[in-house]
This record gives sequence, structure tokens and C-alpha cells, in this order.
Amino acid sequence: MLNTLLTLLVFQTLGEGLVYVLSLPIPGPVIGMLLLLLYLILKKGVAAKLAPTASQLLSNMALLFVPACVGISVHLHRIADEWLPISVSLIISTVVSIVVTAFVVDRLKRKGGE
Repeated sequence: MLNTLLTLLVFQTLGEGLVYVLSLPIPGPVIGMLLLLLYLILKKGVAAKLAPTASQLLSNMALLFVPACVGISVHLHRIADEWLPISVSLIISTVVSIVVTAFVVDRLKRKGGE
């Protein structure tokens, strides 16, 4: 379990470092996840080792949202002032996420069916 957490933290730190050094407009954890994905693609057996701990983290995912909820409650006045752009961006990002996910699933099904 400790090795899995260390692996996840290393990739997040690498992502944060790359964002800092290269001044990228993308969050560090996103870059870290992409690096982790590349690592898992290149090293076939690693995913099976990470799976049990990752499953435990996912089962307790609700706890990871507590800081975000606290942040929202602290800035509730700002959200009330800017509810329209926030709502529009949430709707658009949700639709884009659904479309991209559907596209990827369709491509993977076609590739797997060949």
C-alpha cells in the first residue's frame, strides 16, 4: 500500500514540477496522471500492483471532496455573484466530457472488435 501511495505521489510531484518549470496552463495533477498513464502503458505488470490500493482510495473518494466543499462554502458570496458563468461552464464541460467519453468508448470498441 505504501509503495502505491508513493508511486501516485511521485507522479503528482512530477506533474507539479513540470507545470512549475515549463509554466504550463494545466494543473500539475493532470500532467501527473498523464505521466502515470504512460508509465502504466509502458510497464504492463504495474497496474495489477497498484489496483488494490487504488480501489481503496476510490472507495473513500467522498472524503477527498471535503476540502473542495469547504472552499465552496468559504466563497459562497462569490458563487452567488457569478452563478451564470459558473452554470454555463459546468453545463458545457459536462456535455463535452460526455461526448469525448462516448467517442473514446466507441473507438475502443471498434479497435477491440477488429
